[in-house]
Amino acid sequence: MLLQSAKRRRKRFKQNGSCSFCQDLVSALKSELGGLFESLIVALMTPAVSYDASQLHKALKGAGTDDDVLIEILASRTGEEIKDIIKVYKKEFSSKLEKDICGDTSGHYQKLLVILLQGSREEGVDEEKIEKDAKDLYAAGEGKVGTDEEKIIRILGNRSVEHLREVFDAYKKLSGSDIEDSLEGETTGNLENLLLAVVKCVKSVPGFFAECLYKSMRRAGTDDNTLMRIMVSRSEVDMLDIRASFKKMYGASLYSTIQEDTTGDYQKALLYLCGGND
Repeated sequence: MLLQSAKRRRKRFKQNGSCSFCQDLVSALKSELGGLFESLIVALMTPAVSYDASQLHKALKGAGTDDDVLIEILASRTGEEIKDIIKVYKKEFSSKLEKDICGDTSGHYQKLLVILLQGSREEGVDEEKIEKDAKDLYAAGEGKVGTDEEKIIRILGNRSVEHLREVFDAYKKLSGSDIEDSLEGETTGNLENLLLAVVKCVKSVPGFFAECLYKSMRRAGTDDNTLMRIMVSRSEVDMLDIRASFKKMYGASLYSTIQEDTTGDYQKALLYLCGGND
């Protein structure tokens, strides 16, 4: 089966770091296939880190900046994954990812993107900083007139995931509201979207992707680019967890939702990546 072959080749690249005839095979597939199904199969034939790098390059070098792609990838990938993406991006596009991002973004939004690119979160939980960080976040947002974006970015961009989960619990006890609600009231635009994505990924990466998938299919018209990108990039990472989160959050299975929103070979391929009905 074509899909199984594509996934095997992707896995082989991940294990061995090379796939000498993948490019030729992709070219051959493009001449035989078409439409969304072609795009999906070609994406599956592309090594995961190369796929992420290519999606970022497309987001930066296309007509206008696709901030949704920048936010999705940089908020959800681990520090090690981002370091690999940076290397592949430079090799494949002869350009530095940070330089290209800085050329297309600005302000506090750009600053947080760069911090995430550096992939240098602290390790572990610092018990002495939990309460202080929660109070600092409150003071930077809800607790003052205006918003101290610098302080929010410093905490959310540098503390470890485990530490931030403790901070968010302390924040709720302190303020009586979730950190997401506060960020929505205190920030706007791309910065707000990036901060919310970071918080959601800290709480649950599968939950973040479940929400992205739901929005890609339940808005007016299907956002096939987002649907395809997530299904391809997460199919061998945490798809079972995403399926469970999707069912819990929306009361319907990811499988049945894809069935309702797509057709043909493209649908069959997505359902294969989904892996089963819940």
